[in-house]
Amino acid sequence: MSFKCGIVGLPNVGKSTTFNALTKSKNAEAANFPFCTIEPNVGVVAVPDSRLDKISKIAKSEKVINTLITFVDIAGLVEGASKGEGLGNKFLSHIREVDAIVHLLRCFDSDDIQNVNKTVDPNRDLEIIETELMLADLESLEKRLDKKKKNKSENEELDSLLSSAMELLKKGDSINHLREKYDEKIINMSNLLTLKPKIIVCNTDEGSVAKGNKYTEKVLEKNKNNEVVLISAEIEQQINDLSDADAKEFMKEIGLNETGLDRLIKSSYKSLDLCTYFTAGPQETKAWTVKKDSKAPDAAAVIHTDFKKGFIKAEVIAYEEYIKFNGESGCRDNGKLRIEGKDYKVQDGDILHFRFNT
Repeated sequence: MSFKCGIVGLPNVGKSTTFNALTKSKNAEAANFPFCTIEPNVGVVAVPDSRLDKISKIAKSEKVINTLITFVDIAGLVEGASKGEGLGNKFLSHIREVDAIVHLLRCFDSDDIQNVNKTVDPNRDLEIIETELMLADLESLEKRLDKKKKNKSENEELDSLLSSAMELLKKGDSINHLREKYDEKIINMSNLLTLKPKIIVCNTDEGSVAKGNKYTEKVLEKNKNNEVVLISAEIEQQINDLSDADAKEFMKEIGLNETGLDRLIKSSYKSLDLCTYFTAGPQETKAWTVKKDSKAPDAAAVIHTDFKKGFIKAEVIAYEEYIKFNGESGCRDNGKLRIEGKDYKVQDGDILHFRFNT
C-alpha cells in the first residue's frame, strides 16, 4: 500500500520550497507571491529504512526496494476558501484525495518573503485553515444529509457518523474523537476533511530547526495531542546538495540526528497507524506498508490479491532474530521461524513468506 500526504498552508509559508526539498526536485514553483502554485505538484519519495540494507546483505538480494510515500503540494489556502475565495474550490477538491494532511506553518521572520498577514502567528494560521476545512465539511454534510432524507440509506453506521459530525461542526466543535467511535472503513467513506489524520510541520529559520524558537514553542503548547515536526526547508535543500558523508557532518554540526524528511515520514506513519514488513530472497528485499495489526491475509493482499484469496499460512521471522541468526536458515535451525495462520497480526519489522493456493 502506498499513501499520500497533502501539504497545505497559507500562501508564502514555504510549501513549494518544502515540497521541493522533501522530494529532491524542482517541480514546484517557489515564488514570493500568493498562488504561484495552482495545480498540485506531486512527488513520490522512497521511505528510508536502514533495516532494508541489513536484511538484503544477509539474503544476498540483487535488488533493494523501498516502500513509497507521495507528497502533494496543494495551492495556498486563504480565509474564505470554503466559499470559493482564492483557489478555494480547487484546494478543497485536491485535499479530499489525500490520506493525511500536512499543515505547514510559517515559524520564521523574514523581510524578504511576503506574509499574507501582518504578523507571524502559526497558531492563528492553523486556525484559519482548520476553520475553512470545517466550513467545507458543513456545506458537504448539509447536501449529503438532505439527499439521504429523500432517499433512504442502507448504511446506518455511515448515517450515524455524518449526523454526529454535523451536530458537532455546527457548534464549532472538533470531530476528531469520532475516529475512535467508528470503523476506519466508515471514516474513509465519510470523506470528511476534518477527520483526516494531520501532521503539523513548523517551517523554521536555519538557526531554529534543532531546538525551535518562540513560534514553535507556541505551536507545541497548543497542539500537545498532535504530531508536530520541525523542518527548515532551506536546510533540507542544502542537505540534498551534499554527498552522504558531507550531509552527515553538516547535520552533526547543526545538532540534527536525522533529516526533516525522515522525521516527517515517522510522524506520517504514526498518524496513519502504519507499520512495515519485509520480504527477502535472492532476487530482492522489499519493504511493504500496511496498517498496524493487519492480519496476515490482509498483509499478503498488499503484494497481490490472490495471496489473500488463497492464503494458507505465513512463515514469520522477527527482524531482530533475522539479524541475530544471520537469515532464514539460521532462524529455522534455532527455532525462530514461526508458522502463523489467518488470525496472526503482522508486527513492524516482520520478515514474511506467504504460502497460498491460486
